[in-house]
Amino acid sequence: MTQRDKLFLLPPGFLDNSRREYCPECAEVWGLLSYFPAIKESLEISYQPIAKPREDMAAQLGEKNQNCPTLLLHTDSPSYEDCGIMQMSGHRFINNARDIGRYYAHRFGTPFPRG
Repeated sequence: MTQRDKLFLLPPGFLDNSRREYCPECAEVWGLLSYFPAIKESLEISYQPIAKPREDMAAQLGEKNQNCPTLLLHTDSPSYEDCGIMQMSGHRFINNARDIGRYYAHRFGTPFPRG
C-alpha cells in the first residue's frame, strides 16, 4: 500500500457560535481538490472537531499546531522552497490553504493560487 500525505480538515458543516458554520480555508482546499481530483487520491483525509485539543493533530504536531487545513507530508513526499513547510517532532507540514495550493502546484503541476 502506498503511503499518503494526510490532510486535516474541519467538516463541511459544524456547530459553533450557536449556528452551523464552515471553514473558508478548508472550503478553498476542497475546491482545489474538486478542480484536480487526482490529488485527492494521494491523500488520507482526516476530519477534525471544531473543539480543541484536536488529539490526532496534537499527537503528531504538538499542541500549538492544530490549524485546519493542515497537510502532513509523508516522509517520502518532496519539499519545495516557497510552500511554507514547517517542521515539528520530525514531521513536515503545511498549515494554510494558500501554501497547500502552492505545494500542489509544484508537486502536481496545477496552477498556482493567485495572490
